[in-house]
Amino acid sequence: MNKENCYPIAKLCILANIARSSYYKWLKHKDTELDKENSIILKEITKIYTDVNGIYGYRRMTMNINKILNKHYNNKRIYRLMKSVNLKSVIRKKRATYIKSTPQITAENKLNREFYADKPNQKWLTDVTEFKLTNGKKAYLSAILDLGDNSIVSYVLGSSNNNQLVFNTLDKAIDDNPDAKPLFHSDRGFQYTNKIFKNKLDKINATQSMSRVGRCIDNGPMEGFWGTLKSEMYYLRKFDTYEELEQAIDEYIDFYNTKRLQKKLKSMTPIEY
Repeated sequence: MNKENCYPIAKLCILANIARSSYYKWLKHKDTELDKENSIILKEITKIYTDVNGIYGYRRMTMNINKILNKHYNNKRIYRLMKSVNLKSVIRKKRATYIKSTPQITAENKLNREFYADKPNQKWLTDVTEFKLTNGKKAYLSAILDLGDNSIVSYVLGSSNNNQLVFNTLDKAIDDNPDAKPLFHSDRGFQYTNKIFKNKLDKINATQSMSRVGRCIDNGPMEGFWGTLKSEMYYLRKFDTYEELEQAIDEYIDFYNTKRLQKKLKSMTPIEY
């Protein structure tokens, strides 16, 4: 640009508000091995970020980069590289809704916030969460999470938050895991305090456990999954129809179980763990 277009370096530097020495230093600069490595990392970061619609922050991005490139980069380096190209994770939103009811059956908090299980089917958590479509209609997702590998054992989407939604979720989990006799933990929602639900648990010799009143932290990992699902899928777009939401949930839970790395699982997916 300087000689071919006859623009004096001095004037160009004045216009760009940089020193001539800085220009010549840049002109002589050659990429170091670190620069080349950072370029490779950034290329992979950008690809992953695009593939997951921007839902990964620097910590989860670090796990994925290390797995793909077979390296041991630290969080700070990936954070700096993401910041250099202005890549940020989506912002979480949290909302809780409650339905009052008179319980038929209650249980003690036998889980007692002991959120560790050394193998699958020892401890299951469950809950229901709400979604809204653009037409104002609502949909409800019931799911069961296994503390052994953090996988979603079963889930059912419905247009009503009723007993059958929860019953179907449990039936599906039992069908897929016929030998399971888990400690089964929930909040004190009306579906879980229903006698029919308790009978279903008794038939498989499962032990029922319930959160204390007003203590959603007693079901922390389940609440955490809802926050993850909504911030990484639901809040990223608008859903006009029930079918669109259903497909998105199917795709996300498959992604969560088979592709999404988790630090507590030693940077593996639930299926790998």
